[in-house]
Amino acid sequence: MPNIKYLMIVLSFVFTSISAQSATKYNVLFIATDDLNNDFNVYGNRLAKTPNLERLSKQGTVFANAYCQFPLCSPSRSSLMTGLRPDVTQVFDLKRHFRTVLPDVTTLPQLFRKNGYVAVRVGKIYHYGVPGDIGTNGLDDSQSWDEVFNPRGRDKDEEKKLINYTPKRGLGSSLSFLAADGTDEEQTDGIGTTQTIKFLEKYKDKPFFIAMGYYRPHCPYVAPKKYFQRIPFDDVKIPSISESWYSQVPKPALASTMPLPWFGVTVEQARESKQAYYACIEFVDAQIGRLIEAIERLHLLDKTIIVFWSDNGYHLGEHGLWKKQSLFENSARVPLMISTPEQKSKGAVCNRTVELLDIYPTLVELCGLKPLHQLQGKSLKPLIDNPKAQWDKPAFTQVWRAGFPGYSVRTQRYRYTEWDNGKRGSELYDYQTDPEENCNLASDPKYSDVIKQHHELIQKNWEKPYLPIQKKR
Repeated sequence: MPNIKYLMIVLSFVFTSISAQSATKYNVLFIATDDLNNDFNVYGNRLAKTPNLERLSKQGTVFANAYCQFPLCSPSRSSLMTGLRPDVTQVFDLKRHFRTVLPDVTTLPQLFRKNGYVAVRVGKIYHYGVPGDIGTNGLDDSQSWDEVFNPRGRDKDEEKKLINYTPKRGLGSSLSFLAADGTDEEQTDGIGTTQTIKFLEKYKDKPFFIAMGYYRPHCPYVAPKKYFQRIPFDDVKIPSISESWYSQVPKPALASTMPLPWFGVTVEQARESKQAYYACIEFVDAQIGRLIEAIERLHLLDKTIIVFWSDNGYHLGEHGLWKKQSLFENSARVPLMISTPEQKSKGAVCNRTVELLDIYPTLVELCGLKPLHQLQGKSLKPLIDNPKAQWDKPAFTQVWRAGFPGYSVRTQRYRYTEWDNGKRGSELYDYQTDPEENCNLASDPKYSDVIKQHHELIQKNWEKPYLPIQKKR
């Protein structure tokens, strides 16, 4: 009898251990937005109100200084999803697919698939041309998913109704907008949200990696009329322009917006476009609220990691710039929030300098997985556990101009940028004294040591191509 009793105790311990292990096999709800900067209330902007993102921020960690690796949709997303820098993926434009360079790389959702998760995509996770590719697979990766859904709404069908202040530019890079008729659920992002909720209901009893990729606030800026009405036009301002500032800055730094300022539109047209952009932010926030409500209704909150991110930042008139593809803060900095069931410091703000590249290793560690290739980011779990933990990792962002690169490093206090390895100019900004990047300190001899330190960081990061070693399967 004692042996039987002992056996029962052992079996009880084994079953408890198995139960505990299965309980920590967290789901992942992976929420992406397109061209969203930090201009909403979670990050201090009072004009664009986002109560649902604020709700999410109180459940997890807000990363106040997160940066993309390349401020353009496809290079940024390819880097995040492979865990590799753009110099490895060789994706610098909107046409090349990373699989043409890295055919055997294991993407983030693919790794979850290999570990027994169901992986689902709705909308834009890899690159889509917006609005041209809405309703298609775009540059998707079939190896990443078990199921996909490509929403298409009335925003796509009503493009002839757009007000377009830059008709010579393609719609995907235009200053165009529409205060749309109809409901949220008729818009592409509303349809995508509805389908994502259906997937949550379908797979609630299985481990899942469900990704919802929103198209907004990418232009054309389309949202139902009520969201435009929530943004008082009188409160929409365009930053003033200093002509003397242009003389401090290398010409390649301004090449993302031509003609200056604001692609040639008037101040009033720029204000209307900015109001429309903010309306799209509030619209997307409402859809995210629907996802959070579904997670709570399905009792998934205590076993689901929620990640919210944007692929790049976005200029809204600063120094006459608009959109992305610059190496200034508004283009390189992105919103990033991570909520985990087990974290103790809920509602925390982390001011450490982090990268989108860090998302892949973070989810790997949080979910107890093993990567199948060498990742180039660093897990953010220590910062989720303690937002003030020691952290000395800088963030690197790059762009390409006509035949030469721009390389930028962001540390806790400074940003240093070199164009064509310094041959076409450099920039240094001190965010402790100059958060709006009004004074380029690169030629100030008092900062020679700072410049040297940051130049060495750039050299170390880009001195040779990365060649991560693929592990044998």
